[in-house]
Amino acid sequence: MTKILGIGNALVDLLIETENDNILDELNLPKGSMQLVDSKTKDQIADHSNKLPKSMASGGSAANTIHGLARLGTETAFIGTVGKDDIGKFFSDDLEKSKITPLLIYSDSPSGLASTLISKDGERTFGTFLGAAIELDADSLNENHFSGYNILHVEGYLVQNHQLIEQAFKLAKANGMKISIDLASYNVVEDNLDFLKEMVKKYVDIVFANEEEAKAFTGLEPEEALEMISTMAEIAVVKVGKGGSFIKSGNEKLKVGIIKTTVSDTTGAGDLYAAGFLHGIINNKGFEYSGKLGALLASTVIQDIGAKISDGKWENIYAEIEKF
Repeated sequence: MTKILGIGNALVDLLIETENDNILDELNLPKGSMQLVDSKTKDQIADHSNKLPKSMASGGSAANTIHGLARLGTETAFIGTVGKDDIGKFFSDDLEKSKITPLLIYSDSPSGLASTLISKDGERTFGTFLGAAIELDADSLNENHFSGYNILHVEGYLVQNHQLIEQAFKLAKANGMKISIDLASYNVVEDNLDFLKEMVKKYVDIVFANEEEAKAFTGLEPEEALEMISTMAEIAVVKVGKGGSFIKSGNEKLKVGIIKTTVSDTTGAGDLYAAGFLHGIINNKGFEYSGKLGALLASTVIQDIGAKISDGKWENIYAEIEKF
């Protein structure tokens, strides 16, 4: 059976439903961005949101994708670093409950917490305290982590640690793995552009980007960006929100539409799209099937608050897949 290994920031999401966007201005968090915050700012977010509705779930971009893949029946594992605390235990327990092999490194630092501020229009803004998650480094990795897996899926947020990313890519390629990367956030792309382009050209097989990330990466609009990215990697995917997604590999290009639904929270939409797409690809289902499955998962996760799909809605997904 084909296996997929994820590597990323092991975070727990604190999901906060905002009344308006004033809180973002007060905390100096640009709407729709992912900002790294220190412990003090993490506490300020907690203070400013103490009366707002909130919930907790294991998160991190790559981990969300791996959870989606596991629910689709793909054999998976996840590499990340957590603290020896309740948040770290929450993260590890959630992996095991979801039948994901935890390849976790434990630290004396507090576990990472992503405060996710959800606006009324469904847009999400992250104030991310990496904590122990940032301690995942090149020296944490060894060849055994990568043995027996077919695809490595990496979240773009890790690109800020250049040595870690390159070591992970080298170990994956030494084990004959394909590499998939989700560019994750336009500001991370902008801050690491030259390095990221070098890594994609040298190592990456599948690139996922939304239109903002694609523009940050190429300077081009979505379809032109797709063309450029497809010259660097085997498969390029550019998601354009309500416009669906564009997929290109070699001379094959297609557009996949969205599945219309009510948006409560866009958290996890890109992560779950990647899960559906990768599941289709590893099962040799072709780009149209893979894109449709990605769209189905993305359209489902945005119906509720958080980056997880409820058990009941997974049953609906399984029924829809039968119709593909």
